[in-house]
Amino acid sequence: MSSVSRKVLKVAKGIATKDGDGVSLTRVIGGSIKSSEVDPFLMLDAFKSDNPDDYIAGFPDHPHRGQQTLTYMIEGAMLHEDNRKNRGLLLPGMVQIMNAGKGIIHSEIPQQRDGMMFGFQFWLNLAAAEKMSEPWYKDIPAADIPEVNTDDKKVRIIAGVYNGIEGPVRDLHVKPIFLDVKLKANAKFSEEIPDFDHSSFVYVFEGEGSFGPQGNQVKIGDQHIGLLENKDNNTLSKDDQSIPNKIDVTAGENGVRFLFLSAKPLREPVVQHGPFVMNTQREIQQAFYDFQSGKF
Repeated sequence: MSSVSRKVLKVAKGIATKDGDGVSLTRVIGGSIKSSEVDPFLMLDAFKSDNPDDYIAGFPDHPHRGQQTLTYMIEGAMLHEDNRKNRGLLLPGMVQIMNAGKGIIHSEIPQQRDGMMFGFQFWLNLAAAEKMSEPWYKDIPAADIPEVNTDDKKVRIIAGVYNGIEGPVRDLHVKPIFLDVKLKANAKFSEEIPDFDHSSFVYVFEGEGSFGPQGNQVKIGDQHIGLLENKDNNTLSKDDQSIPNKIDVTAGENGVRFLFLSAKPLREPVVQHGPFVMNTQREIQQAFYDFQSGKF
């Protein structure tokens, strides 16, 4: 079977909003992109500002149930504390993962009075059988995230396998691939996507690049997400001989830096109300009751 790049089917920019105690951020998945388009990814928030008024109050105590979170810090410092006695300081280049499971209450508070605060938070769904699992929390230091460096590219391997190297995030239920890719001007990047069933996307946060098969590449610029075709949403015809099994990228004149994520969809009902993500409305009502009853 020949190797064919997936096409980019949709490009979008996130929606500016506020969350927590007035933190300014851009909601990418859960905003301009619906979570149903990228199952099992529920949310992607991007936050970037050097104005303390945009982030200083942070995210005081709030609950979660039924999902896992992954936070990736580019610049700044954020302190996590929760009611399970976990505490962690998220610094540049670090990753923080949390299993909300049956219920956890946590806070995320900036540990700086000024300067740049820049990073991303993803929510990933849990299968119905795992939604009431025990909560847990884990920090991954920047030094534990492997990098592959060449003359024209740098790839940080956060989850999944690239170039035979496995990333340190191995505890998430949906087993995603998560790469942070930086290309110099006009450099090329290609990586296999293991299963055409996987929901896959790129999020560009520096520069511009062209994504997809040669002759049908789509330009994606800073602060834009590009959704890739998959088994459920593609442009294949009955005459196509090959199933797309990779992503091809060509950097623009000023280079490009992007996140690449991919995971197998759960294909389960999703009912979400704020920080609670369950399968039925009744389970959401139970989550509110348990939280208000002090059972988290």
